[in-house]
Amino acid sequence: MERESNGTDFVLLGLFHHLQAPKVLFTFICLVFLVTLIGNVMMMVLIWLDSRLHTPMYFLLSQLSCMDLLYSSTFVPKIALDFLTRRNTISFLNCGIQLFLFMTLVGAECLLLAVMAYDRYVAICHPLHYSVLMRPTVCALMVSGTWLGALLNALIHVIYVLTLPYCASREIHHFFCEIPALLKLVCADTSQYENGLYVSGVVFLLVPISAIMTSYGRILSTVLGLGSNLGMRKALATCSSHMTVVLLFYGTAIFKYFLPKAYHTAEQDKVVSVFYTILTPMLNPLIYSLRNKEVAGAFRKVLGR
Repeated sequence: MERESNGTDFVLLGLFHHLQAPKVLFTFICLVFLVTLIGNVMMMVLIWLDSRLHTPMYFLLSQLSCMDLLYSSTFVPKIALDFLTRRNTISFLNCGIQLFLFMTLVGAECLLLAVMAYDRYVAICHPLHYSVLMRPTVCALMVSGTWLGALLNALIHVIYVLTLPYCASREIHHFFCEIPALLKLVCADTSQYENGLYVSGVVFLLVPISAIMTSYGRILSTVLGLGSNLGMRKALATCSSHMTVVLLFYGTAIFKYFLPKAYHTAEQDKVVSVFYTILTPMLNPLIYSLRNKEVAGAFRKVLGR
């Protein structure tokens, strides 16, 4: 890989650094990206076309597909361009843009998954009040809040990180600009900022996952109280897809940001990042479509046309 820089560019060592068969991994990533594009676009189109899917749950699901589509598109085109052109540099400005998009989208998805859990809680535990508690205005406000909260958080972090003094070494041991990787190049004490970053992680990771666990605890308690096996199976079928997505997304993110540095290396961080930036956006529409009869029915209806 070429590593020529004008003095302000960063060098992304990327995914293919020291690999024996980079073309195999590159082909795999391109295939995953293609499936991600098809799956998430199809999910949004189905929800838009089928009037039976014009409900709060599917509105939130369409937002998740939109986030996943933008999320994956932030990284894979750059990875492909670097591989094909044999250049792996990224300008200071583009690095800041990539970092901003990443933090906005990952923060918004963290909050949106909590909103989706609340939607399921209201639907199962307070079905008579569902049309009021999850009316279109409330849904729009909650989704707007997830985007605005994530955008504000990303803006604060990106502005601060880009004003830090960087050393002569510009090699980022990653395939995209991410704060932990950038901090390793800073010629200053960043311990106080890292504490602030940890607090931000608590707000966007631990608080939402606590809300999700509380929602599903209430759902389980309500279903068990009904004493109906049919009701329990229906509730579990409704919530299992969302719980699968939550475990995939939050599990890898918590491993990356909350485990002490001594327990993971730069190479491990890249592998984990591949999982929640490239693989999870592909898996989300597959999980919801394969495990959801209404989505499958809407797909068959569109094919019938």
